Amino acid sequence: MMRIAIISGGTGLVGTQLLHQLFKQDQYDQVIAVGRRELTLKHHKLVQIQVDFNQLYAVRLDEKLREKDMGGLNHPLIKALNSGDFMMHAYCALGTTIKQAGSKENFYKIDHDYVLNFARWTAQLGATKFLYVSAIGADAGSSIFYNKVKGEIERDLKPLAFDYIGIFQPSVLLGNRKEARVGEDVGKVVMKAVTSLGIYKKYKPIHDYQVAKAMLYHAAKDKKGIETISSKEMHQLSL
Repeated sequence: MMRIAIISGGTGLVGTQLLHQLFKQDQYDQVIAVGRRELTLKHHKLVQIQVDFNQLYAVRLDEKLREKDMGGLNHPLIKALNSGDFMMHAYCALGTTIKQAGSKENFYKIDHDYVLNFARWTAQLGATKFLYVSAIGADAGSSIFYNKVKGEIERDLKPLAFDYIGIFQPSVLLGNRKEARVGEDVGKVVMKAVTSLGIYKKYKPIHDYQVAKAMLYHAAKDKKGIETISSKEMHQLSL
């Protein structure tokens, strides 16, 4: 049986670390990266497909895998998918900021609609587990727009037909971003100072690789149902 990880959001902070962890560990035979553009990464496990997340429901994975497969390297993967002789886990690290998205409407489309489209699509493909990077403070009833959107997508993922859904709620993320986020950088300094005094430990900033490792850890466990993993729990896994 072929073990497959399929991931969206591979260009982001946690997504990049997820890919590195997926390559380094032996949990999966193949890693399928789904995105709007190709990654610069190369690895023998990695297969990339470019999609429009608005039209993801119409994408045939086997056809996409054949498009650039001139040498037949994807044949074993295509054969496994068509025969049903595979185990698939889906990882989602899709996310943006309102500044990057350009508007609240575009932010909602990426952080809610695209995530939900990816989840529904991977469920149809036969993924049994879905592991999603949300955020601390996610709450569909929140008056804070960011928290509200994160809460709504968490709510909308839960009815989907996966054996296991892991929702990871990191605090402020530490890592090397490609773009500067001034507000987030200030937040890191403030939260480091506050948590160093023992106050609000659950908000202690967390490294991108810690989140990625926590996701693989929980994916490897024999568990079912819906689980929310706090930033504090992810920190404890690194102790």
